Amino acid sequence: MRVCVPRESAPGESRVALTPETVAKLTVKGFELVVERGAGAAAGFSDEDYTDAGARVTDRGGLYDGATIVVRVGRPSTEELGHLKRGTVLVGFLAPLTDRDGIARLEAHGIVAFAMESIPRITRAQSMDSLSSQATVAGYKAVLIAADRVPKLFPMLITAAGTIAPARALIVGAGVAGLQAIATARRLGAVVSAFDVRPAVREQVESLGARFLELGVTGEESEGGYAKELSPEQQAEQQRALEELIPDFDIVITTALVPGRPAPKLVPASAVAAMRPGSCIVDLAAEAGGNCELTHPGEEIVREGVTIVGLTNLPSLMAADASRLYARNVVALLEHLAPEGELTLDWSDEITAGACVAGKGTPDEEVAA
Repeated sequence: MRVCVPRESAPGESRVALTPETVAKLTVKGFELVVERGAGAAAGFSDEDYTDAGARVTDRGGLYDGATIVVRVGRPSTEELGHLKRGTVLVGFLAPLTDRDGIARLEAHGIVAFAMESIPRITRAQSMDSLSSQATVAGYKAVLIAADRVPKLFPMLITAAGTIAPARALIVGAGVAGLQAIATARRLGAVVSAFDVRPAVREQVESLGARFLELGVTGEESEGGYAKELSPEQQAEQQRALEELIPDFDIVITTALVPGRPAPKLVPASAVAAMRPGSCIVDLAAEAGGNCELTHPGEEIVREGVTIVGLTNLPSLMAADASRLYARNVVALLEHLAPEGELTLDWSDEITAGACVAGKGTPDEEVAA
C-alpha cells in the first residue's frame, strides 16, 4: 500500500506529515512510502534522511502515481486535489468545521478524507490526538515569544547591584496549551497565575506550581474536554474580573479556543491600555479571531506600549519537533486504518467514523483500487 507525503504548500507552513523516523517504522510494517523532494527540508529533514529510512523521493510530477493514502499537515491546494484519483484516502488538518466548501470539494472528487482535528477524544485514540500534541508545542513557544518580547528577566535575581523581581505571567485557559505554558514559564522562573472556568483543572494548575485564580465564574466541561460556552452574562462577568487583574501582569497568554467556534473575547482594549508599557500578550486563539479585542490574526502589533502577538501557526515555528509529534499521531491513525498493512475501513468503529469528514461509506474495494 503506497503512502505519499507531499511538500506543504500553505504560506509559512514548515512542518511535514511524516519524519524519517516514522517512515522507517511504516516501511518495516510493509507500507511503501513516497516522499516529495524537499518535503522535510523546512523542518530539518533532508531527502537523504528519507531515502535512508526506506522511502522513495520523487518530484511532484510522479508523486501521486498509485497512491492509496496521502498524508499532509494542512489542506491540499486545488491543483493538488486534481491529481488525486477517486477513492484516495487523505489525512491531515482539514478544517471540517470552518471550511465547508473545502470538504464539499473533497466529496465531489470522491476523496475519503480523515481530519486529524476530528479524532474522537477517547482513551483509545490518545496516540492520534494531534490537537493536543501541537497545542503542547504552541504553549511552549508562546512563553518563549513572550520572554523575547518583554524587556525584563523572568526569574528573580539577587545580585551585588540589587534584587530583580521576577516576571509575572497570567495564563488564561488551562487546557493542553495552557498547562504547557504554565510549566514553561515556571521553568524560566516567572511567578505564574492561571485561570480557567473549569474548576476541575485547579489541581493540575497547582501541581505545576502556579496559583489558580478564583474569579467567581465557572463553567462545565464538554465531552471533548473543552470548556462549554458561557452565557453572555457569565462572559461579561469574566471579562470584568480579568480586566481588573490583567494590569498586574507582565505577560498574558490566552488559550481559550474551541475548534470551529469564534474565540471568546476575554481581554478588552481597556485592559490592554491599563497594562505597563513593555508588557506582552500572546494570543493562542488568534486563528479564531483572538481572545484579545485588539489581536490582529497573523500579525504582531504594539498598542499602548503593549506587544500583542497574534501569530496563527506557532507549531510551525518549531517545525522539527512539531513534525515529530504530528508524524507519530499520523502513524497511529494509519496503523488503525490499516492494521495489517492493508486498508480496512470499519465504519462501525468510533475512531474511523468520527475522523472521516468526506467519503464515508466508500466501498473498501474502491478505496484500495
